[in-house]
Amino acid sequence: MSGAWVFVCGPSGAGKDSVLAWAREALAGRSDIVFARRLITRPAQPGSDHDPIDPDEHAFLRESAAFAWHWQAHGFGYGVPMRYARQVAWGRIVVVNGSREHAQAIAPGPPLRRVLITAPPAQLAERLRRRGRDEPAAIDARLARNARVAPEADLVIHNDAAIGAAGACLRRFLEALTAETHHVHATTA
Repeated sequence: MSGAWVFVCGPSGAGKDSVLAWAREALAGRSDIVFARRLITRPAQPGSDHDPIDPDEHAFLRESAAFAWHWQAHGFGYGVPMRYARQVAWGRIVVVNGSREHAQAIAPGPPLRRVLITAPPAQLAERLRRRGRDEPAAIDARLARNARVAPEADLVIHNDAAIGAAGACLRRFLEALTAETHHVHATTA
């Protein structure tokens, strides 16, 4: 019996965290859909979907095979604890807030689905400006990078309207995937 991994990625400013939060809230009663909590080598902010970890501990966990997935992005180390691989083995859908580069490097297959959340470049630029974390040159560099990094995806969500529309699209995808994996298990049993 096996579930699936769902890697959700997208450019900065696409609203990925907001879409994930909306879907997580909408699916809160479902035990068959799990939203992974990552370990990241950066401090947590209010509302963060990760737990902070220092770089030495990240390296130790990586070297001791304690991560199901790990990658580097924007100067930080990211890790998804091995306990989530057990959730997939038990037939659950595990959703990971991932990196486009990492998702691009993973070979697609039945236990893995990739979701890309995006928005038009002008909207991305405006959201990044409102966020206030980047200088104008850094925003321009991020937008240029977006044109170069676009992984293959099983679903592309255009988050250019109300957050509920994009969140509902992700929710429907996860529910359909759950039905698909349960159907496969029922027919092979």
